Amino acid sequence: MAQAAWKRTGSPIGKKGPRKKNPTYKRRLRQPWTDKEVEQLRTLAKANTPTGVISLKMERPPSSIASKAQREGISLKPVNRSPYNRRRKGG
Repeated sequence: MAQAAWKRTGSPIGKKGPRKKNPTYKRRLRQPWTDKEVEQLRTLAKANTPTGVISLKMERPPSSIASKAQREGISLKPVNRSPYNRRRKGG
């Protein structure tokens, strides 16, 4: 017979102890952007940095990074990288 969810090992239900802290990308949630942060976003986007890595570096959610980049006209698409299965075979 199946055990109740709170009795199973590894189940988060009924756990005691300290809660996990918020992830680092949620620390600056809903705060206004400074000019310095927009410049940092531009430099990271030019360096082909993935959106998830940018969000960790700037401590903002990935969705806010994407929306601010769209409003500022910053492309987050990786430049000078071929799409998958389009690379020439080396040899």
